[in-house]
Amino acid sequence: MKMYNIRRNQIIIATKCYHLVSHDQTRSVVYDRTLYDDRRHINNYGLSRAAIFNAVEASLGRLGTTYIDLFQIHRFDPDTPVEETMKALHDLVQTGKVRYIGASSMRTWQFAMMNEVADKRGWTKFVSMQNEYSLLYREEEREMIPYCNFNGIGIIPWAALATGLLARPVSVTTHRSEVAKGTVYERTLSAADEETIKRVEEVAQRKGFSMAKVALSWVAAKTVSPVVGISSEQRIEENVVDGIELTEEETKYLEEPYVPKAVRGHK
Repeated sequence: MKMYNIRRNQIIIATKCYHLVSHDQTRSVVYDRTLYDDRRHINNYGLSRAAIFNAVEASLGRLGTTYIDLFQIHRFDPDTPVEETMKALHDLVQTGKVRYIGASSMRTWQFAMMNEVADKRGWTKFVSMQNEYSLLYREEEREMIPYCNFNGIGIIPWAALATGLLARPVSVTTHRSEVAKGTVYERTLSAADEETIKRVEEVAQRKGFSMAKVALSWVAAKTVSPVVGISSEQRIEENVVDGIELTEEETKYLEEPYVPKAVRGHK
């Protein structure tokens, strides 16, 4: 913001809390269970009042700002009372350090319960849900998306391109896909997945757009604002879906191969 002289009120900053974050930004500690078992880190992860407050202060320091526009809980925490979590989030909104609160991947009943607790006590409720949703993973259509739509809760899905799988032909591999092999980030394609990707490629060629634009256009038409990863100016252009609209026939064609999957990303 300082480099380009952008005023703070012209951008929206969204961040999360739940997992451990290393002081060394080159090191990922999210799945390092030895650290979670170390009692010295007990107040640096999860959704206890202490952990949430610590996470907000750390984020404000790293971001160099005085407030967070949208503060989201990354997962549901079965080890912390819902009342404690929601009161902590409400208090942060009252202090002005957080403007709005949201949540990420969890069961619909968990999300609904947390909002119900806040509603009964007059506390701040969630305004958004960040869940996994794409042409290759549509399990959120069963309960979460209808719940959010009914209650006026914004949906900002992650992995809208299925970690890039919907942005390139099935036969194309990338450095990212090679590195992910054998890790929790690896995605194995089913026959239905491959057929869906082929259809995205086909529609993209027919309409003269990139595969990413077609896949994101489908998500944008279903929800609100998909979260995308940007690594270059070219990627920005590829991920802007203005000017592309899928017909009803194209939408049905893209959706047809889908086969239900086991819920993933949360318990």
